[in-house]
Amino acid sequence: MTREIDFSKYSSIKVGSKIQVTILEDDFSDFQKYFILGGANNLLVSDTPPPLAILSDKYNYITYENNILTIGGATPSGKIFSFCKRNNIGGLEFLGKLPGKLGGLIKMNAGMKEYEIFNSLLTVTTHKKTLEKNNIEFGYRYTKIDGVILEATFKIEKEFDLDLLTVFENMRKNQPKDPSAGSVFKNPKGDSAGRLIDGVGLKGFKKGDMAWSDIHANFLVNLGNGNYKDSKYLIKLAKEKVKEKFGIVLEEEIELVESTNSDC
Repeated sequence: MTREIDFSKYSSIKVGSKIQVTILEDDFSDFQKYFILGGANNLLVSDTPPPLAILSDKYNYITYENNILTIGGATPSGKIFSFCKRNNIGGLEFLGKLPGKLGGLIKMNAGMKEYEIFNSLLTVTTHKKTLEKNNIEFGYRYTKIDGVILEATFKIEKEFDLDLLTVFENMRKNQPKDPSAGSVFKNPKGDSAGRLIDGVGLKGFKKGDMAWSDIHANFLVNLGNGNYKDSKYLIKLAKEKVKEKFGIVLEEEIELVESTNSDC
């Protein structure tokens, strides 16, 4: 079973074309040949990607029992946030400001500052097995999980904190409103990717309709009809200039989804 996704509408950065995507529900035997999509909130999808797949709505659910929150891998962050607020469940308040689906949020250990999804995580269930948190290699915007993430459980030990909503709102004040995929690069230890990009004169720099935001230099924004080729050019340019001036190799936080023989 497949569905057509228009990535110029589906992805948060509004870049891409219409592509047929396989829907995974019960058969995961060929999962390794696919790039597994979530909400496409930290992705740049080229017009010539590898085979793409997405979880079916079978994995869009939330249950709460005995202080354990169980969430399906295809569940959107907004749904999780609303459920937690409605049921006075604390620990995941930051999801109100982080778009995405649970599988992708776990895969990149999404978060805001010290508030990360792994903080209250108990287990992750893939199509292969269930993993305890202590048996998962993870770090800043990184995890090592082999398999398609179908479900996760969280230990809830506190009530929903309304005051944190103001904290997260303030964190977002210096971020652009134009379509983007969030932070393009991880912050180097003890430094800021935005400062480095600004430091090489690229803040506000444009290529076609893509630009390094003049509000926050680590955000690549779509000013209208931006495309993958111009996005990739700007990312490569920033890496080259930052390495040349500061001797720092920037590491992407977003993922560029293209086939190995792509000429973009």
